[in-house]
Amino acid sequence: MGHHFEIYKDKAGEFRVRFKYNDEIMFSTEGYSNKAGAQNAIDSIKKNGPGADTVDNS
Repeated sequence: MGHHFEIYKDKAGEFRVRFKYNDEIMFSTEGYSNKAGAQNAIDSIKKNGPGADTVDNS
């Protein structure tokens, strides 16, 4: 399954989102108190991510 978003519940009982590419976790989000918050994060990333700038602070 190439790449996908995954909603999961962490040890503290919060919902989190992680993005996986070839089973490697590329990033994960903060915890949300409900699943709707996690889904909103996915929707926001899909909507705003493609046009995002890259900032190199190295």
